[in-house]
Amino acid sequence: MTSYSSILGIPVPKLTMEETVERILHVIEENSDELYHVVTLNPEIAMACRHDSHLRSIVDDAGLLTADGIGIVMVSQLKGNPLPERVTGCDLLLRLLDSGPKHTRRVSYYLLGASETTSKLAAEKIERSCPNALVTGRHHGYFGEEEGERIVSEIAKLRPDVLVVALGAPKAEQFIYRYKNRLNAKVAIGVGGSLDIVAGTVKRAPAIWRKWNLEWLFRLLNQPSRWRRQLLLPRFAVSALVFRDKR
Repeated sequence: MTSYSSILGIPVPKLTMEETVERILHVIEENSDELYHVVTLNPEIAMACRHDSHLRSIVDDAGLLTADGIGIVMVSQLKGNPLPERVTGCDLLLRLLDSGPKHTRRVSYYLLGASETTSKLAAEKIERSCPNALVTGRHHGYFGEEEGERIVSEIAKLRPDVLVVALGAPKAEQFIYRYKNRLNAKVAIGVGGSLDIVAGTVKRAPAIWRKWNLEWLFRLLNQPSRWRRQLLLPRFAVSALVFRDKR
């Protein structure tokens, strides 16, 4: 039975990366008609849920939450109910793309988000480097309402195993939730800017930085414009530590 750690009243399952990947692959193999929405919960989403009731309903309705970021894990540790490790959207996507050897067929993906150049490069790299992953379709992330409807129809027609949505949070979560009954995908995951990492258009932190949970600092040094986002982290930590569950 899965146990949970409460982050600002949001129950996050205590799952390792390996357990998370296995759970998602099991959902794919089950061939259920119901979309399995995976929300990679970061401090921004957790904080936004406090005043955005619609976003909170999306998070509550998700099939699975993961601890996206060391901030989520550190708060759980300080509260004495630790999550085992980070399960970020980027790492989860990379592990899923590399998980095919356990299966008898290629896992199909639809990539939605990022720029046209990044989307194309990511699809090409996956096809070249991940022999057990099949990109059946893709579309960049710059589209309006009318084009969005056409994209949803295309996804539904292709019926991918995994819909990868790189529209940023909470836009990705809102898109998945809005169209969840029409997408015909088995699993949908919001992955932030992960397609840039896959495509190689954005450099990822070296392994040693990730090992010491300093990926956020590496990204800040390489993208100084992110400093405003980093200001949220102290507020998140204080809010999460003083929060008292009412459930």
